[in-house]
Amino acid sequence: MRKLSIPYFPDRQMGQVIITLNVTNRIDKVLQMRGFITQEVRFVQLTDVLVDTGATLLCLPSSVITQLGLVQGGEANVETSAGVQKGRIFRDVDLYIEGRQGTVDCLELTEVSYALLGVIPMQILGLEPDLKNHKLRLLPMNSEQSYLTVL
Repeated sequence: MRKLSIPYFPDRQMGQVIITLNVTNRIDKVLQMRGFITQEVRFVQLTDVLVDTGATLLCLPSSVITQLGLVQGGEANVETSAGVQKGRIFRDVDLYIEGRQGTVDCLELTEVSYALLGVIPMQILGLEPDLKNHKLRLLPMNSEQSYLTVL
């Protein structure tokens, strides 16, 4: 297991949520499960990940994408604080947070060395920011309630 400590945010702002999450290369995982490869699945634990409700996707620094060996799935225009820019999208990231797992796409971050957790992965995993307590809240998933809906 590779643990990557990204910059610590010493002056945590009101409403700022910083978490730890694990990411793996899903393609590695599938190939290993089917017996095509025997090496370990590429895995990184990220600390000091900023929960960002202004971000759409999981956003990973280039160095993490390289460590995981992710496959580029395309490019997209991305709205940033510096205006609209081209961004690279990478596929098949298995994301693990608070005991929940989902497969998501990620956007490459080239200007910063820390990761961002956007709203789509939070929706997929049934998580929401608890700004008062500076943590993620698990939405219900039990026999009486579920954050997954089909109405």
